[in-house]
Amino acid sequence: MTSIGANSGMVDWNLAVATATRLVRPGPEVSRDEARAVVAELRRHAKSSEEHVRGFTRMGTEETHDTPVLVVDRPGWVRANVAGFREILKPLLEKMQERRGGGAGNAVLGAVGGKVTGVELGMLLSFLSSRVLGQYETFAPATRELPAGANGGGRLLLVAPNIVHVERELDVEPHDFRLWVTLHEETHRTQFTAVPWLRDHLEGEIQSFLAETDVDPMTVLERVREAAQSLAGGRPEAEEDDGGRSLVELVQTPAQREVLGRLTAVMSLLEGHADFVMDGVGPAVVPSVGEIREKFQQRRAKGASRLDMALRKLLGLDAKLRQYRDGERFVRAVVEECGMDGFNRVWTSPNTLPTKSEIAKPADWIARVHRKPEA
Repeated sequence: MTSIGANSGMVDWNLAVATATRLVRPGPEVSRDEARAVVAELRRHAKSSEEHVRGFTRMGTEETHDTPVLVVDRPGWVRANVAGFREILKPLLEKMQERRGGGAGNAVLGAVGGKVTGVELGMLLSFLSSRVLGQYETFAPATRELPAGANGGGRLLLVAPNIVHVERELDVEPHDFRLWVTLHEETHRTQFTAVPWLRDHLEGEIQSFLAETDVDPMTVLERVREAAQSLAGGRPEAEEDDGGRSLVELVQTPAQREVLGRLTAVMSLLEGHADFVMDGVGPAVVPSVGEIREKFQQRRAKGASRLDMALRKLLGLDAKLRQYRDGERFVRAVVEECGMDGFNRVWTSPNTLPTKSEIAKPADWIARVHRKPEA
């Protein structure tokens, strides 16, 4: 197995997986029988969530769901995400490789740099692997261990040890919490399987963002190192040194800022829609949804520690928290004004997606998309 290929010399991906797998924290203590029961229940909930989400959103049919549901542990989540990162970042890494140039000296430096970056990326992934409950992998390439959808990728991951950890930490009813989580993630799967153009549109926007990257490769790698050093305790004040900027914000060009605005809007829509659906379906099928929601929101808002807050800032995860909140407000406002069918016009084409300003002002989106033609 080759660690550094022609398109990935900037990062030793295999070393990233090995490092993250070695450093990942153990999950909660469960017996073998309990672990099997959790996996089986999550699979059942994922299946039942399909019908609940389709009925509430009026999106998709049974035929649109061709993506697998995988219940994984923390190392499994790491392997899946490394595969996705490697795929989506390939154009950027090729560009950085070309900019660095050839030559024997650069090749040696590249190999060393790739290993260093692989270790540091592995450190970050080990940190994140204990925090993700579930994830719809939009750009996942299929592998023997991790199958994906037949039409170009996609799989739903449910991280069993993290779900068990959080349900215990919050002291909520386990069966209700597991269904509540799967409702959110199933909504993401429905979004991409029921809206055929959405995946290609999102990938195009991401590639446009990466194509506009005009920065020395070492600057990008330095951002990764700073995040890794924060994780190791070396720079817990990183967010203060950088003026509160995230990794993404530090490498932006003016053109990237435009793309990022569009990406922020669509991600806010997707996350807010999932939260809205989760809460909308919840009362009918999750008896303790009110308690779960209140406790989970408190956990989501406060974070785990100062170090955790520093990393959230540096990695841009605080922006993701805002996306949940702002996107959910947008969806709720539009549904209240236009009904579910009126909201679903958002999925008509890229032109009907809300802009970043419309996420903050739903009435502007309603006026633009639902305006009556002049007589």
